[in-house]
Amino acid sequence: MQRRNERFVERLPLVLEQRWQGYFWATLFCLAAFGLRRAMSPLLINSAPFITFFPTVILSAFLFGARSGIWAATLGLALGGYFFLLGPSGFEVTPRVAVIICLYIVVMGVTIALIHFMQRVNFRLAVERERSRELAATKDLLFRELQHRVSNNLQVVAAMLSLQRRHIDHDAARRALDDASARLALIGKISRAMYHPSGEGQDVGTFLTALCRDIVEASGRQDVVVRVSAPGQLLLASHVSVPLALIVAEAVSNAIEHGLPDRAGTVLVSLDASEEGFSLRVVDDGKGIAQGTEIGAANSLGLRIAAALASQLGGRFLLEPGPNGGAVARLDLPPSANGTPD
Repeated sequence: MQRRNERFVERLPLVLEQRWQGYFWATLFCLAAFGLRRAMSPLLINSAPFITFFPTVILSAFLFGARSGIWAATLGLALGGYFFLLGPSGFEVTPRVAVIICLYIVVMGVTIALIHFMQRVNFRLAVERERSRELAATKDLLFRELQHRVSNNLQVVAAMLSLQRRHIDHDAARRALDDASARLALIGKISRAMYHPSGEGQDVGTFLTALCRDIVEASGRQDVVVRVSAPGQLLLASHVSVPLALIVAEAVSNAIEHGLPDRAGTVLVSLDASEEGFSLRVVDDGKGIAQGTEIGAANSLGLRIAAALASQLGGRFLLEPGPNGGAVARLDLPPSANGTPD
């Protein structure tokens, strides 16, 4: 309803192209006001000669512009002055009559000027609003195009690494290229999904669910179930959500590859937010790890990358034995991590 009112007000005055229509309607309004004033004559006698013409002038100026308002004010002055102020039998202009006419002219002039000024301002605001909408649409289009190109470039680099591995015979080097290619492809996909041109955060729970499903499909494991738990409509800034998604991807992949290499199992991914910060847990029921295992000394490059990303956000990433077996990948971030990046 409010939006409809805004559109109607933006169209005022209504008859810019055919001004005669404004004069026509203003004349009809004045004749209606004249008839109403004649009907009220027994009550008002000779007082308030222009009382019914005030709303007529305001309505004419508001709907049809300043010129129609001036026309309505002139007709109202003529009709009200002749029939209800001076009278048909005499045209003596007494001080009282002069004061009433001057007040009418001043009040109507100020009213029409204010309406005209407000309509001009409203017209300029409508033009600026439309320009802002076009700029926002252009910004959104350019941002999406940039994201598309960045993601495509990352996909191209990942494909080039995959091609390069064919010419390498060293197994360790080939695995390193495979890992690098997979991470680049994942970064491109995460960036495309998580970044938004408005700078607002995205629904992390929905995205993490889709991300974990893709990781399980990529692993080719049909016997591993990944469940995601996150607060409804939890929003994280883009500079937090992308590293967080990468950490989740590394932790889930590590749980499938090393925790559940040869048997079925379950991986639980939980994300909680409180006044104390953000807490991520990736828990599996696999074979577990030894007590006191340090990520820096581990052979997994992905875990070391996850620890580095957590450090950049001012948090901490740990890999610990689970209380009932398995392993727990834990990420703790302070509340300030979701603020505006420096």
